[in-house]
Amino acid sequence: MQAVTSFGDDVFVARYQSPHLDVYDAQTLALRRYLTVPGLSSCPTGLATCRNNCCLYASDYYNHSVHRVELSGSGAAKTWPLNSKPTGLSVNSAHNVIVACYDDNKLQEYTAHGSFLREICLRGGMTRPCNAIQLSTGDYAVSHCTSPGPVVSVVGVDGRVVCSYGQSQTSDVVQMKYPTSLVVTKNDDILVADEKNNRILSVNSALGSIQELHLSVDGEIQRPRGLYLDESRGRLYVGEFATEYRLLVFDGVRM
Repeated sequence: MQAVTSFGDDVFVARYQSPHLDVYDAQTLALRRYLTVPGLSSCPTGLATCRNNCCLYASDYYNHSVHRVELSGSGAAKTWPLNSKPTGLSVNSAHNVIVACYDDNKLQEYTAHGSFLREICLRGGMTRPCNAIQLSTGDYAVSHCTSPGPVVSVVGVDGRVVCSYGQSQTSDVVQMKYPTSLVVTKNDDILVADEKNNRILSVNSALGSIQELHLSVDGEIQRPRGLYLDESRGRLYVGEFATEYRLLVFDGVRM
């Protein structure tokens, strides 16, 4: 399981080494169909949808590209190349696409149809960004694997770090290990898939505090990588990158 997102009553899931996306019914959670994205490799690392443009975006790590698929009925597809390997992507309030470029330590912004807008070079020793989401302030929440400790940072449009979260100073939450997918709530709080710690963290941006979400699941969460919050349903989707590649669905999640 690499990534998950939704659009209306459809839930889209990217699985590692799968030639297509799985599409589930958000109400029944039954598998509806498969969606083939032309040219998508076996390593789609991020998914995002845009309600304004009725489309889905997929970042393609192996092919150094972003794919766009119309969801309005035509199914028209478009691909634009990148000069680096993309990991996570997101759509901001201006309906533009934000791409985290893992190898180049950059964020790039594109229009809905792939025209390049700007590039943000991450500063302060930040390396290997996994995901980036623009906050209501205009800054960006970025998960990254900078040594000595992987963290989630908030950076400005100049790429400089505004603040960082790695280990809670007010609870027993220990240092993050390979934070991957991010979700930003309407209050600018940040949810983090802390993959190698097998947990989901909640960062309260106003207080600067970090808490682990206690989610009921058989056994425990195993290597969470895909993360999506459907605030209208109060539902959190967690995609695991462990042996069974499960998609976990948690209802009653209110942030």
